[in-house]
Amino acid sequence: MHYDFFMELAYKQAVLALLADEVPIGCVIVKDGQIIGSGYNRRNSEKNALAHAEIIAINQACTAIGDWRLEDCTLFVTIEPCPMCAGAILQARVSNVVFGARNKKAGCAGSIVNLLDHPGFNHTANIIEGVSETKCASLMQTYFKTLRS
Repeated sequence: MHYDFFMELAYKQAVLALLADEVPIGCVIVKDGQIIGSGYNRRNSEKNALAHAEIIAINQACTAIGDWRLEDCTLFVTIEPCPMCAGAILQARVSNVVFGARNKKAGCAGSIVNLLDHPGFNHTANIIEGVSETKCASLMQTYFKTLRS
């Protein structure tokens, strides 16, 4: 699979979030080389705590394939998933998660805990991290520097 190619598409979703004055996180979900879901953070614009990039992309992907099970799918996200998104990824049975940069304050694919590979759950996801890491981290850093100034 072309990790850099699909991460670039997730990054473009993150840029859409940035342009919408949202935390710049983007996501795409791929099955058989085709994008079946995409999303970017929309919490502020939708006034909804659930409007994370991964949740939006999972909803689209489930609709696209007509099933809640996203087995044999790969989720690409610019920033390590939070606890809610990691839980949704497990519930949707996503097989692979590829993320760009770690989320040291809320990451649940290894930074704080690893929900995606916890032996107590009935499903786990393979994790590949660090794809376009510098680029993904830089977008977040720029957003928060601008927000604070």
